Amino acid sequence: MRTPSRPEVDVLIRRVDPEVPLPEYARPGDAGADLRTTEACELGPGERAALPTGVSIALPEGYAAFVHPRSGLAARCGVALVNAPGTVDAGYRGEIKVIVVNLDPRESVRFERFDRIAQLIVQQVEKVRFHEVAELPDSARAAGGFGSTGGHAAMDGTTGGNRYASVVSDREGQ
Repeated sequence: MRTPSRPEVDVLIRRVDPEVPLPEYARPGDAGADLRTTEACELGPGERAALPTGVSIALPEGYAAFVHPRSGLAARCGVALVNAPGTVDAGYRGEIKVIVVNLDPRESVRFERFDRIAQLIVQQVEKVRFHEVAELPDSARAAGGFGSTGGHAAMDGTTGGNRYASVVSDREGQ
């Protein structure tokens, strides 16, 4: 059974760089439109940079855009986004920039002008009213947080050692 498609949302976009291709969906059904960088950049292992995309947008009230990583860059090059997903609020009118980091411990990664670096996903967001209370109602999860459902050997305690990985030991290669 085919789900009826929802109407498209109109988003105003301005090219800060007149030559940059506009964000586009690579394939039908894609959730994210590709963002490109307007500057060449080389990142050594562990380095990060805020790459300009050459576009700014005006979202309708009640919407936000979220900048997500590209899985191919993550898998092949170790590129991640420092603040993934980055949030573009409806009132923001500046150029969208993408904060990338090279997580590969040995290899540099190079970006060329107009390389696809991230995906932009536009979503409707709810405004909420916060109501302060003395206690919250019970739930099945309660206060169980990071790793509370298990599902990974390091979290289940079956591999020995610490239950949580250390960023310092990763950085020092231990």
